[in-house]
Amino acid sequence: MSFTAPSPSLGAPSAAELLRFARDVAADASLVSSLPLDPEGRTWIRLEGPGGSQAWLIGWPPGTGTGWHDHGGSHGAFATATGRLTEQSLATQLPTEGWTLLELAEGVDRERQLTARHGRAFGPHHVHQVFNPSEEEHAVSVHAYYPPLPLMRRYGRSGRVLRLEEVEWPEEWA
Repeated sequence: MSFTAPSPSLGAPSAAELLRFARDVAADASLVSSLPLDPEGRTWIRLEGPGGSQAWLIGWPPGTGTGWHDHGGSHGAFATATGRLTEQSLATQLPTEGWTLLELAEGVDRERQLTARHGRAFGPHHVHQVFNPSEEEHAVSVHAYYPPLPLMRRYGRSGRVLRLEEVEWPEEWA
């Protein structure tokens, strides 16, 4: 399925343009309702994002989430189409290489509740986790990244300790 994205103003799309795209797609009730929802796991449809960006429409069953991760240096945005998502993020820039275990400073945790058509843009060093806190209701959201994700680093977290656990590559998301 394809959503035709507006052309970005010039060159690569900015995080603000990706957020505008995500909100526009989130408002497309026909497209959002075409996403098959599975009570057992997340579902998704790949979309054509603006300016060569990578985009996804994602369904979140109750209680599901991403775990802590980054976007391999890509900037991006996401918006909730239906339901509610919680985003927990770190207000600090992590080194991208040369570590497997970090102790986080106090006060770096942030949390946002994102309901229908609310979203956020983020820069290339953003580390977060997103989850559907509902025990009953699916959520659907739209995500866009530029450049297309070269990789994703997944982290484990225990209190203030963040551990690099895995690096995922695009061929794993087919």
